[in-house]
Amino acid sequence: MTGSHLLNDSSVDNDVLLNVQDLETHFFGEQSVTRALGGVSFQVKRGETLGVVGESGCGKSVTALSILRLLPKGSAKTVGGEVRFNGRNLLDLAEREMRSIRGGKIGMIFQDPMTSLNPVYTVGRQIAEAVQIHTRASRSEALDRAEEMLSLVRIADPVRRVKNYPHEMSGGMRQRVMIAMALACSPELLIADEPTTALDVTIQAQILRLIVDLKERTGTSVIFITHDLGVVAETCQRVIVMYAGRIVEQANVRDLFARPMHPYTKALMRSVPDRRRGRERRLAEIPGIVPSLRDKIIGCSFAPRCPYSTDVCRENTPVLTERDSAHAVACWHAEKVVSA
Repeated sequence: MTGSHLLNDSSVDNDVLLNVQDLETHFFGEQSVTRALGGVSFQVKRGETLGVVGESGCGKSVTALSILRLLPKGSAKTVGGEVRFNGRNLLDLAEREMRSIRGGKIGMIFQDPMTSLNPVYTVGRQIAEAVQIHTRASRSEALDRAEEMLSLVRIADPVRRVKNYPHEMSGGMRQRVMIAMALACSPELLIADEPTTALDVTIQAQILRLIVDLKERTGTSVIFITHDLGVVAETCQRVIVMYAGRIVEQANVRDLFARPMHPYTKALMRSVPDRRRGRERRLAEIPGIVPSLRDKIIGCSFAPRCPYSTDVCRENTPVLTERDSAHAVACWHAEKVVSA
């Protein structure tokens, strides 16, 4: 049995909220097919924060959009796998049922709040609309909830700010509005897709602390999508590392940072500055580029960039396999990576 199955067997753990199995998503062009996800499997437990890391284009955001069925119609389609939320396969639900889950049971914070918020409506109306769609609240009750949520995400003077339009707010405030909207209906799962990317460092830290505080207060499970390993170390309990549309490693955060088993994970860590005294070192770059997902990949997708690759890597695709308790890796030479 492969590690992907061992780590995703919901029959032995009734505390699993989300169970993704063998998810495959393709984008269709006029003359080509891009295999954006190639069989992604993972779980999210109740009250857990799961980090999803990897370079741009590795499939992090596509995974989130596939879960919520928000892929662009006509050009993208989930062609295989299951997404079980509270035991129900979201891929089998009618669109009407999915609309009741999006924003209600599962909330999402998108990367750019300026393009996610409607510029012609006040932020209060937009939050209130989400509340009315998923609850039986009246218009006045929904607006009261909007004020409450703005206060919860620490926006000063929420009674006045609820009447503001998105352009009247700073980037950090707009991101707080997005968090308020995502949490307004008390979802069981929050997907945060690089919510601090466009913000300066000080505001990034405030937003991260806010998400962590709200998660601890509400008990909401969180999927935190990021390319920043520092964010993962501060906010997550478990982490999955993605590369070229596949999961190449997954473990709890402490184990991953103490003992990375995949050469890609190790390379990502070496490309991050280590500011601890006496540990100054030259940053390492990862040579090469991510392979095109329009072409069929034979063997390990990381092999052309990997210092440990051999003929077996270039000819056979490694399967995500459990090596230690709850630590799985898709690599033919994991032992060499650990010992190096």
